[in-house]
Amino acid sequence: MESWKAASVGRGVPGRPARTLLEQLIRDERGETFEEFVAYAEDYARRHRLPGTLSLRHLLRLASGRKADGSPVGKPRPATANLLESIFGVPVDELLSAPRSGPADEETIELRQRLNAARHVDLAVIDLLREQLDSLRRLDRQMGAIVAYGEVREKVEQVRQLHSYSLAPGVRTELARLLAELGALAGWEALDRYEIGQAWEHHELAKRAAREAESNGLLAHATAQQALVLADLGEVRPALDQLEQARSLVERAAPAVLRAWLAAAHGEGLAAAGRRDEALRAFDEAGTLLPADPVDPSLPFLFLAGAHLDRWRGHALARLGDAEALGVLTSALQRLDPTFTRAATALRVDLASALLRDGQSGEAWSHVRRAERLANEIGSARQRRRIQSLSVTVEVES
Repeated sequence: MESWKAASVGRGVPGRPARTLLEQLIRDERGETFEEFVAYAEDYARRHRLPGTLSLRHLLRLASGRKADGSPVGKPRPATANLLESIFGVPVDELLSAPRSGPADEETIELRQRLNAARHVDLAVIDLLREQLDSLRRLDRQMGAIVAYGEVREKVEQVRQLHSYSLAPGVRTELARLLAELGALAGWEALDRYEIGQAWEHHELAKRAAREAESNGLLAHATAQQALVLADLGEVRPALDQLEQARSLVERAAPAVLRAWLAAAHGEGLAAAGRRDEALRAFDEAGTLLPADPVDPSLPFLFLAGAHLDRWRGHALARLGDAEALGVLTSALQRLDPTFTRAATALRVDLASALLRDGQSGEAWSHVRRAERLANEIGSARQRRRIQSLSVTVEVES
């Protein structure tokens, strides 16, 4: 039996050195059988719309470097050569030449494996990753960072690796967009857990990815969200500077819902600085900018429909000690989608604060207890800190 037929079983003849670089890459670095590689190549050609085909018989001849009669194998057809070059990133003449001398070190093997993994990413994979991101968002808003944060961090690392080793410009850009959105989500979850340092670093990653994706919209979103980390630290002036910078990145060259969201974020920052009139003007501007249908498929991470803009305005009013806060927050709570658990927790804390200022400590205490249960369920250390501060006040007032 010819040697190339024997090699079709398992991963080749045990102990026999690879005869070509192609065989070396498939057997030693990819760790695949020839049958497995043929199946992969067929799938790769289909996903990337490449015309090349590769039968097991043909692959075995190419990998051996010899025809069945022992004569040197010729160069494959251009379509097949293009397929192999696309998969390995190596010219076909080099693939059919002698293998690289000496065993590859682990670092070289790992690099080639990561490059190969990144080559597998196409638009269908991007769509799959985006579906996973959407699922993580739903999980986060309903069950909180206590459930979602670990998975989000793993997804950040997975996409970061694919992006780092991607050589296809179009795919790399799409991975950068995904990484920007994932980084912003991870940063917001870290802030909710009150892991301030991690929140900052996740947002830095999101901003770097947004810049590579050349998306001012994603950059503005991550920049504004990171500014709220500064506000939580009491760095109000730098937070306002960053919010203004975020708004200047898009001005009119962005979907209206994003500009509305940025205006509301700016309003929250202004409220933190005690600048009431400017804060309310920012929220008025957000309301004016908000389109009739505020759901934008290109910005699935922004929620301003229904009660969301009102609860945000109510938060600012409560922070300012404004009497209007109580009515705005009560109405928002009645209309809030109950699946937004973190939002409901924060809203109840704001409502308790407004009730205290109105002298209704009994009802305030009821909202504090409900908010505390929700905060514990979703692992929101940020809201627990606010609750702890309010609880002291409630008990004193009681």
